[in-house]
Amino acid sequence: MDSDPLKPRLLQRDESALAELFELHHARLVRQVQFRLDPRLTGRVDPDDVVQEAYLDARVRLPHFDGGMSSFLWVRWVVQQTLIAVHRRHLSTQMRSANRERALPAQNTSFSLAAQLVGHPTSPSEVIMREERAMILTRLLEDMSELDREVIALRHFEDLSNAEVAESLGITGKAASIRYVRALSRLKRLLSAAGAAPTQLAPQSPSSSSSGSIAT
Repeated sequence: MDSDPLKPRLLQRDESALAELFELHHARLVRQVQFRLDPRLTGRVDPDDVVQEAYLDARVRLPHFDGGMSSFLWVRWVVQQTLIAVHRRHLSTQMRSANRERALPAQNTSFSLAAQLVGHPTSPSEVIMREERAMILTRLLEDMSELDREVIALRHFEDLSNAEVAESLGITGKAASIRYVRALSRLKRLLSAAGAAPTQLAPQSPSSSSSGSIAT
């Protein structure tokens, strides 16, 4: 069975195949945006709108698709580029006025992981505690390698399989699996040090997704 049946049609610049691809993976693409979206844009930017904008961008980029990656990972990359542009539109002026340089949230996995791991506040006092805890977690997560952070993010929050993670990061499936287990163990220790409950950190099977089951 062909694991990527839409790729031949995409290589033929078939826009109906592109529409099918976005429909097939819509839930995963929305989760990608929800995970990577800067919390300051929550309520201002709808993840569905970002995915729709990415679809329009993908139509423009379709003639340049060369089949060098799976069709899903290609549309995921397009969504990521679109999200970076969204962040720039909404946050670049604010960043310049602060006269400081830092990575945009769409490119900062530590920032995104910390934002997810601290949960969702329900009161003003919890909002303050969440922000403080997120800052602590971000600093702790920076002690992990960039590759380890990405493995955790892709498996647990972006719903990628082990094979997709391996292809996305340019490593073997075995290496991705080993790195995932080791990174998960280290993340448990980091969460414990930060006062978070690590008991919900359960390794996922290579083909399964957790849809963010790390969240405490």
